[in-house]
Amino acid sequence: MPTGPSYADVVAGVQAALSAYAHALDDGRAADVVATFCPDGVVEIPGMGTLSGSAELLEGYTNWAPRRPQRHLVLNTHVSEWSATEAVATIDVVFLLLGKAGWAIQLVGRYRDELRCDDGVWRFRHRSASFVTPEPAPGDQPTR
Repeated sequence: MPTGPSYADVVAGVQAALSAYAHALDDGRAADVVATFCPDGVVEIPGMGTLSGSAELLEGYTNWAPRRPQRHLVLNTHVSEWSATEAVATIDVVFLLLGKAGWAIQLVGRYRDELRCDDGVWRFRHRSASFVTPEPAPGDQPTR
């Protein structure tokens, strides 16, 4: 008989970590964001820097608290490597911000995550983000 979690169990655990992170981030709950990381966890976000360890993570996420309503939509979760205690996943993200005209897409990107499972809870060991920088289509060029 197989022992340990199934692939579906690992994916569910990874998705639970992603959801907890996104909800806490969008709600401005920095301590809850940090709780989704291992104590020695690292996050790398272009334009915002690299944070390592609980103290740096807490300071960074406290400084990044939202000033108006926002949503991180995480989708297309793909767990490419996994064991009972470790997983590697790639996740797409769309970031929305509420402005006077309504919700607007601010960026589209992708996370590459390495997670660890301790006592049945999946946490981020390393998160690295990359963002898609669109190139204007020929019809999008300003006219003179």
